[in-house]
Amino acid sequence: MAARLASTSRPLRRLWPRAGSAPLSSLVLSAYLCLLVVLALQFVNPAFGHWFIIPVAACGTLIGADAVDWFRGRLDLFDPVGIIGLLGVHFFLLAPLLHVAWDRWMDYISPPPDWRPWLGYMAMLNLGGLLIYRATRGGTWSAARTPRRRTVWRLNRRLFPFILACGLLLTLALQLWVYRRYGGVLGYIRSFEAREGAFIGMGWVFMISESFPILAFFGYAIYAQSRGWARSWWAVALALLLFLVVKLFFGGLRGSRSNTIWGLFWAAGIVHLWLRPLNRKVIYAGLAFLVLFMYVYGFYKGAGLEGLSAVRDPAGRAAMEQRTGRTVESALLGDLGRADVQAFLLYRLRAYPAEYDFAWGRTYMGGLAILVPRSLWPERPPTKVKEGTELQYGRGTWHPDRWSSSRVYGLAGEAMLNFGPLAVPLAFVALGAVVGAVRRGYRRWSERDTRRLLLPLLINLCFVVLASDVDNIVFFLVKNGVVPALVVWLASRISSDSRVAFAAAPSFTSRGGNRVEAP
Repeated sequence: MAARLASTSRPLRRLWPRAGSAPLSSLVLSAYLCLLVVLALQFVNPAFGHWFIIPVAACGTLIGADAVDWFRGRLDLFDPVGIIGLLGVHFFLLAPLLHVAWDRWMDYISPPPDWRPWLGYMAMLNLGGLLIYRATRGGTWSAARTPRRRTVWRLNRRLFPFILACGLLLTLALQLWVYRRYGGVLGYIRSFEAREGAFIGMGWVFMISESFPILAFFGYAIYAQSRGWARSWWAVALALLLFLVVKLFFGGLRGSRSNTIWGLFWAAGIVHLWLRPLNRKVIYAGLAFLVLFMYVYGFYKGAGLEGLSAVRDPAGRAAMEQRTGRTVESALLGDLGRADVQAFLLYRLRAYPAEYDFAWGRTYMGGLAILVPRSLWPERPPTKVKEGTELQYGRGTWHPDRWSSSRVYGLAGEAMLNFGPLAVPLAFVALGAVVGAVRRGYRRWSERDTRRLLLPLLINLCFVVLASDVDNIVFFLVKNGVVPALVVWLASRISSDSRVAFAAAPSFTSRGGNRVEAP
């Protein structure tokens, strides 16, 4: 009897670890690392002798606790909390510091006399938002809270090959038609280089045609599931390399870096969630490749084939950087950060309040309205372009027939466009809700639930919500998710199964950091 009680007490201790122990240690370690960064910067650069560094470091400490848990193995590699923690360290801590260190800021604006106070004020708002994010993303899970019946999507192996073949043939045929319309691959590239709106009105076609690579990777994952040689590391590496090449020909050649980068993230997530676990060394190599790819591909985005030809020559590369503004700094600060943009919006709102009228939700409505083709709704509401232009340059500066700002403002920036600075912390409720919902799917969907093929896209969505605007979010989901989700849905048998609720539930990490298996 005593042995039975002892055996049952161990799972209870694992499910309910001592309150505050592990989170506190991660938070303390994160604070220690941020303090080291702050002290080192103040030692080498007098520009950091300013109070702005305190709230920025506080943001880094708070979001960095999740990154520490990820590095210590307390979170799975693709746990959305860990992914946001890793990217958030750059977004909230490193990006503001690098802006000051490199003295690199937005172009084509009248800047504030000193950027540092506005970075500090923005960090205060973000700190409140991160506290709300942590409160709304979900709490500790236990077996007692796991539903005893859950919906399960099982692959229909008889129907899947037919559905996949139809999807691949349709998407391939549409992409070949696209190339034919623009005069072949080279003509397609020239149309991109001309920057004359050659691709306007093609969004719905691209949504279908550019789904070919991920559908093909679905096929590889299902095939490799029952064949050991196809799950070997060399086979996985070859599959990812082929995916990258195919992805470039299905959308990458029209200058969309995110289309390629997030596609690779999706494919790597399928490998990890469906075939075999990746390790942290692979993730580190992937992050290094990510920065290198964004830098090199930036030359193509800025100058087409001419830009790529300049990469091999150091002198030509320097000249092309000067001409296009595509540098490592621009990739790190412009593509993976919004620090200067959001600080500038805050500066304009406080310094020139009479020159801007709040949108009061119009940018959100305009972002949702992009789902309706302009041919059906010619006067659909403008997106954040109108409000963003007028906040940066003054009331009345936006006109649909003139140049306007197309910057991306992020979750906090769009909240300021609509409701002002005090709305920034509340906007993080959306981030917490999305991360919490995705994490629930991550934990509840069993190992062979076909929805796990879509999980990397949803994990990616978490960062898109943080760094993008509603129109970007809608475009991301529709462009990348509709066709693959339709294929997965059509090729699945959906049922409610009480056995899977416990027997096939994946392991997860408790708030205390202990690995917990569903009983």
